[in-house]
Amino acid sequence: MNRTRLIGAVGAVAALALTISACSSSGSGDAAGSAAADQPAAASSAAAAPANTDPIVIGLPIAQSGPAGIADHADCLNGATLAKDEINAAGGVNGRPIEFSVTDLDILTPEGITAGFQKLTGEGVSAIVSPFVIIPPAALEVAATYGAPYMSGDTNIDVQTIRAQDPAKYGNYFVDPPETYYGSGFIKFLTALADSGSWTPKNNTVDIIRGDTAYNQNIAQATIDAIEASGGAWQLGEVIDITAGTKDWSPVLQKLAANDPGVIMVDHWIGAELASFSQQFAADPVPGSLVYLQYGPSQPEYLDIAGKSAEGFVWGTVIGTGNTSAEDKAFREAYHAATGTDDVTMGMVYPAWCYDMVNVLANAWANADPADFAAVNQFIAANPIQGVTGFLNFANGVTPSYPNDVASAGEGVTHYFYQVQNGRHTVIEPADDAEAPFVPAPWMK
Repeated sequence: MNRTRLIGAVGAVAALALTISACSSSGSGDAAGSAAADQPAAASSAAAAPANTDPIVIGLPIAQSGPAGIADHADCLNGATLAKDEINAAGGVNGRPIEFSVTDLDILTPEGITAGFQKLTGEGVSAIVSPFVIIPPAALEVAATYGAPYMSGDTNIDVQTIRAQDPAKYGNYFVDPPETYYGSGFIKFLTALADSGSWTPKNNTVDIIRGDTAYNQNIAQATIDAIEASGGAWQLGEVIDITAGTKDWSPVLQKLAANDPGVIMVDHWIGAELASFSQQFAADPVPGSLVYLQYGPSQPEYLDIAGKSAEGFVWGTVIGTGNTSAEDKAFREAYHAATGTDDVTMGMVYPAWCYDMVNVLANAWANADPADFAAVNQFIAANPIQGVTGFLNFANGVTPSYPNDVASAGEGVTHYFYQVQNGRHTVIEPADDAEAPFVPAPWMK
């Protein structure tokens, strides 16, 4: 679909600001010129004061050495860096370059999260950009007290509820759609796929392999609720609980084989562990079952580890990277050039999201003083803008999801579904932005 990249909008706003400044200083008519000539020398000196060229600093709490999240966080830093470099190459924001302060972060403990965020706020950064933390309220509290824009990819319904209950306190928190759409949106996807005739399920039973985080619990419950609301179109099979760190999937595979569900949902987020599941499943599959791996395959290590075993698996993301429009392709090409990746080795989620978040900030700073946190937050909330991930409307803090919240891609960020086809992630849904149709996985033929 057609998209206008944010960097173009930032450049246009900056140019407009310079044009308005130039026009207002030139005067309009003899009277204005005479009045200007009569001003005291002190006033003329003040008017000629040099522009502020100090860097605008964004704080990035990025997991680099902890036990989880490193791949996604590296993707975020790469995408944010691409945006920063493009903006600075175009002259910065009203002549001011953007710089980063990056701090390591333990995303699994409230103490680690609090310490990382407090380090950045203590430095006086102008904004915080974060892919996610596992315990979002810890980060939210530090950011709310500080007041600067906090651009997050937390994908967490619980913290979005906290924000909605006190928008005055948490009005600086801007975030992507919630994880519940990984459940409810998946059931919509199944229905659309079956209705299209490109897939005929062998039965309507859905087995769920459920991870042990609150995030996974929320996704599983949203899936169960959507199944119950389907009017019998889909039936809940067995919910199989797992813990993070699972390496031997044979007990799970044995249960799946005994149940023989038409659909298998692996509600887990760690790419390397999903790659292990894919290898073991491909070696001993449940014939005919459609398998959905939630969002973890977006991490580059998934394809690297799973190899040929990844072929045919389906996954999704509420903030992803398309590959049909000229703008999508341009972003991918720029990202590949900057990071040495390609469409197989790049992350599909956080490069684009964090790229967008830096550009959203730059667009706001072109119109409001970065030191005036309240004004910047108000501008972001009041001025939707088009990004790589879709239409970013933060009027309520959480940008809407297409097609879960809004009817067109021009009104929200796109919820993409991908299938691994010929060794690469291929968009198969939504239909108006698909690279290719769904194809039966090797074990479905």
